[in-house]
Amino acid sequence: METLLSGQLGDKALAPVGTHCILELYGCSSCLLDDPSFVQRSLRDAAEVCESTLLGEVIHEFHPQGVTALALLAESHISIHTWPELRYAAIDIFTCGASTKPEEGCQYLIEVFESTSHTLNTLSRHTTNPLKRSPVSPTS
Repeated sequence: METLLSGQLGDKALAPVGTHCILELYGCSSCLLDDPSFVQRSLRDAAEVCESTLLGEVIHEFHPQGVTALALLAESHISIHTWPELRYAAIDIFTCGASTKPEEGCQYLIEVFESTSHTLNTLSRHTTNPLKRSPVSPTS
């Protein structure tokens, strides 16, 4: 399905390419936010809940506290930045394709980090140049 958008881009048909969820968690368990193993495991599980393919992971533990982690997906990524001292986490889930379920991954993360409140902004990502598959021509 195409969306027509007016404005800076002019009147152009936009083709969907993915869903981008921006999730903020408040009132989380400080211990969970400061546990790199738990954070990493949670991102792995969220990728599965999203029905995405995990390709790789990067995690960094800050001292005296906090964790940043990235789950690289075939469909894009999941990232998290934690502030245990504030009981806060900023999470980003971006997935491409119609078969992924990023909102379900967000709901999973809300629950596992024991968030008492959250905000979730979901954006549809679009392109003005729909992908057209062309046959690969042999090289000479």
